[in-house]
Amino acid sequence: MASRRRTLLKVIILGDSGVGKTSLMNQYVNKKFSNQYKATIGADFLTKEVQFEDRLFTLQVRLIWDTAGQERFQSLGVAFYRGADCCVLVYDVNSMKSFDNLNNWREEFLIQASPSDPDNFPFVLLGNKVDVDGGNSRVVSEKKAKAWCASKGNIPYFETSAKDGTNVEDAFQCIVKNALKNEPEEELYVPDTVDVVGGNRAQRSSGCC
Repeated sequence: MASRRRTLLKVIILGDSGVGKTSLMNQYVNKKFSNQYKATIGADFLTKEVQFEDRLFTLQVRLIWDTAGQERFQSLGVAFYRGADCCVLVYDVNSMKSFDNLNNWREEFLIQASPSDPDNFPFVLLGNKVDVDGGNSRVVSEKKAKAWCASKGNIPYFETSAKDGTNVEDAFQCIVKNALKNEPEEELYVPDTVDVVGGNRAQRSSGCC
């Protein structure tokens, strides 16, 4: 197959364990959802070929799990954060703790990734699991989430459901658009690959992710 030029966009997804990071990634890349989960410690990634405004991109979605405070994964975090074009912060609308921890995740990213312009680096916030209990279990209001986004420079915000796909496609379109704001002057050359590629997977332990 002939090679062609396209831009490699690197996106990092961060958030507490159990908020649905893996499910969001799989829903977007593979259009699949599973009720069977294993909490993962370490890192993983998937790639997807996407087209946006008549341009071809390879979107590499990287997930970092539970690295904070675990010395053996500190170097892994630095390696995976560096070079990111956009950071996606995820919380569970049914968990106030996951929302309260957003500041910590944002700060960790800025420290580890060391972007050249931290004040203007593109973030996107996703409030996941809006489908749970028909919305009756949520404890974080949309108003509260939007206020947090406003305090951080008007970060784009989407309420999503990895289970039924609500707003997942729209959210990732916004993520691609924001990642392009951080695109370097010269496009990276990426050889043709299959559209979806499973990445390296770290060690796993039982639990909910």
